[in-house]
Amino acid sequence: MLITSARLWARVAPFNSRLFHNCSKMARDYNAAVTALNTLQSNFSIVDAIRKSGRGMNAQAIPEMIEWFRKAGYEPSDFNALKPIHIAGTKGKGSTSAFVSYILAEYQKSSPAARPSKIGLYTSPHLKSVRERIQINNEPLSEDQFATYFFEIWDRLEEAARKEGQDPSAPGTKPLYFRFLTIMAYHVYLREGVDTAIIECGVGGEYDSTNIIEAPTVAAVTSLGIDHVAMLGGTLPEIAWHKAGVFKPKSFALSAPQPEEALSVLRERAAEKGLELQVVSAPHPDLDTIRLGLSGDFQKTNASLAVAAAAAHLRALGDDTVPHPARINEEPLPAPFRRGLERVRWPGRCEVRRETGIAWHLDGAHTLDSIEVAARWFAEEISAKETTTTTTTTPRILIFNQQTRDASALARALHAALRVGLGSSNNTPFTHVVFSTNLTYRDTGYKPDLVSINTNADDVEKRAVQQGLADTWRDMDPQADVRVDRSIEEAVGFAREVARLRGAVSSDDEVKVFITGSLHLVGGALEVLDSQGRRQN
Repeated sequence: MLITSARLWARVAPFNSRLFHNCSKMARDYNAAVTALNTLQSNFSIVDAIRKSGRGMNAQAIPEMIEWFRKAGYEPSDFNALKPIHIAGTKGKGSTSAFVSYILAEYQKSSPAARPSKIGLYTSPHLKSVRERIQINNEPLSEDQFATYFFEIWDRLEEAARKEGQDPSAPGTKPLYFRFLTIMAYHVYLREGVDTAIIECGVGGEYDSTNIIEAPTVAAVTSLGIDHVAMLGGTLPEIAWHKAGVFKPKSFALSAPQPEEALSVLRERAAEKGLELQVVSAPHPDLDTIRLGLSGDFQKTNASLAVAAAAAHLRALGDDTVPHPARINEEPLPAPFRRGLERVRWPGRCEVRRETGIAWHLDGAHTLDSIEVAARWFAEEISAKETTTTTTTTPRILIFNQQTRDASALARALHAALRVGLGSSNNTPFTHVVFSTNLTYRDTGYKPDLVSINTNADDVEKRAVQQGLADTWRDMDPQADVRVDRSIEEAVGFAREVARLRGAVSSDDEVKVFITGSLHLVGGALEVLDSQGRRQN
């Protein structure tokens, strides 16, 4: 069963119609924009229907998206001016995109040859603020910019509806959340004079909302894994087919190392576009001497793909001083590449923050592969920091949630990976384990940017998933102190209380907290930490 946007809207309408009617009457500031944007989310029943349908993405997706762009006043060819770099994949899309953006930013400062003057970066999801998704020169739009551009697109779509004889506030006169933001991002980049746009795919590639791009300079596929099965299929070849949809004639086609069953599909699809796929099969040798701005040994794979993508893009712009991507591992990395790799920042991905008595380790991970990688990173971090003076009773705290996937399987994978990372005899990797919902604050609920209506509200209220996770963890580790909290604020507060009672006097004795799982959880935790004025390490 294929579910198109039109059919989705018919089912979303009863939920959002009142909100849509009220949006046009609001003040036109940032909060109004976010409130209006949230009305474009699909509620849980719609998302669940897509998952159960067997396929939620289909050949109608791109024609529908092109029509939405036309209603906003654009044709796909208009975006050739952005000289896009298109990034698809399962793991590391955001990190790779950020590495590319920061490398190119260094060329803004130092390259005498062809270079971008304004760099756009479009990613998803956001952590604390929806503005994070649309960046220029590695800075999110300001609240005023976001509101201005949001309502420009909102008004264009309402005017298009009027011309078609529709009520402009009616359901179906705006695209869904991610589609709207994609239109808005491309609009922003043209209005702001961006001449290089790094575009991260949302889901898949072939039918992804971002894939109206006709002429990317580079199309790259990061590491593949099993995810979004209902939309992309349950095998690596099926998933590779979707991801390879970003390859376009005359672009440079790149891939991170993949299992051969996935690589063969990527190569075939590249050849269909007249391209030869280049696989970045090994990390650049210089990465052993660079302190990457994103921690975790696995980031070398993302950084290497980003190096090749940035090199291909710069050469496409006319900078022949940059080594060819096929030979870049044979030459020293140019200084701007090194600086970009060192200076990159990507919050909530292998991030460590410190405050008195606590080291917060944050990394979003929502698949079995990524949770194992996150666990290895945490194990490496604490093994490097803990010394012979660290006592065996120093608390380690896990704060975890994954609301919409097989959360128990992820919890079991996390426990197993940590046992390996910390030594197979350690069956109790955490002294305390907290399973929280994604609710930001105990009393005031969600920050508007963090509202999500695509989860089962009844499950959230009853903490059904969290109770199941708690039972799973107690079975694996009866010695751990396991609890369930209603909000992220309470979970963070519990960790701080443990640290206060501990009374750590040195970094060797600080409480280690690992916040992982849902990016909504990680984003909410960053919001709580920042809102309470804690310093970032």
